[in-house]
Amino acid sequence: MFAPRIIPTLTFANRGLQRTKRFKKPVYVGDPVNAVRIFSDKEVDELIVLDIGGGSPSYELLSELASEAFMPMCAGGGIRSMDDVDRIFQLGYEKVLINTASVDNPGLISEIAARFGTQSVVVSIDVGRSLLGRESVVVDCGKRRTNLEVVQHARNCEQAGAGEIVLRSTYHDGMMDGYHVRLIGEV
Repeated sequence: MFAPRIIPTLTFANRGLQRTKRFKKPVYVGDPVNAVRIFSDKEVDELIVLDIGGGSPSYELLSELASEAFMPMCAGGGIRSMDDVDRIFQLGYEKVLINTASVDNPGLISEIAARFGTQSVVVSIDVGRSLLGRESVVVDCGKRRTNLEVVQHARNCEQAGAGEIVLRSTYHDGMMDGYHVRLIGEV
């Protein structure tokens, strides 16, 4: 029988838990360390933490979050090299999540998979929509359009070694109107 897995995603910037609407206007909603404690107490199956502040990963905060977690953790945000990946795994994370690097440096997916296994590589695919309604992959927190077709990019990431894909729609983000079911079905 199918048992659902609960895998929350926490987004943070500048040491604060943030919520966005359509990847814009981040609003402080709490302390990420406290949120990890709460999810540990609730015994979620896994937890994804994403640094949406831009720049390099916040290793100090990631270390604090890992020390509070009693479930498998995945870290993302600003991961662009194997040095970043090594540091995150040394902090105790089981998985890394890459987004922009999946477009700018797709070989990183294969490199991580070869060294740590495909189960350790998560690719987040953010999907934006043009004024004419065309959907495509966006990166850099939704600020840069790539013109990559979403399903093909997902296939390429899987073939490169991604063990999981997180699909996020920029125009559904924070709107409380549910998931982009059609796109999920296509992917």
